[in-house]
Amino acid sequence: MAWRWPWRNYSGSPEPPLDPQGPAGIAQLGHRGYVGGLWEEIGGLQFNFLKAQGLQPEQVLLDIACGSLRLGVKAIPYLQPGHYLGVEKEQQLLDAGVQQELGAELVASHRPQLLCSADFAFEQLGVPVDMAMAQSLFTHLPPALIERCLEKLHPWLKPQGRFYATFFEVEQPHSNPDQAHDHGFFAYTRQQMAAFGVAQGFAMDYIGAWGHPRNQMMVAYRLAG
Repeated sequence: MAWRWPWRNYSGSPEPPLDPQGPAGIAQLGHRGYVGGLWEEIGGLQFNFLKAQGLQPEQVLLDIACGSLRLGVKAIPYLQPGHYLGVEKEQQLLDAGVQQELGAELVASHRPQLLCSADFAFEQLGVPVDMAMAQSLFTHLPPALIERCLEKLHPWLKPQGRFYATFFEVEQPHSNPDQAHDHGFFAYTRQQMAAFGVAQGFAMDYIGAWGHPRNQMMVAYRLAG
């Protein structure tokens, strides 16, 4: 998903419209621009972070809101065949990732499992996961959809698994939009992020800064109990 700085309106004039979502936005911004650009930098940052957390080729990785495979192009060749799972709500992004970034040879040899779903339908993949990553997803979602993601993931995260998610951190609760938007800005306190997890049976570990160029913070969710 794409990203922009939060726009502060001090003049009283109307706020500028966000870039369009869906096919119109992808056509306007391109498959790399739509997910926020910085293709190599953020793709490499995610992959190196996951390896530092212990990701091994035999483990299963779930990439939530995988877009056009910015992380996937790094992780798929590293993981054993069939061990990369990608879920994305925009089919055009998945298609561009496969056709323009990954290529037919790597698809055939490593068999990534890709699913177009707007409702976190991880059950359609039916594979327990060792690690999950949602980079710049919760930065575009209201609380109800963050909790929905956690709720749907809970049955599929292995007992020792970890779900890594990024967010824009604020010290006091922020007035976020009511509706999700691929180019909108949503920010949460550390306490709110923990509460989202608790409500769905997770404990949260705060990691914080991890080198993200837009200062998104990282947390790790694990099964509670």
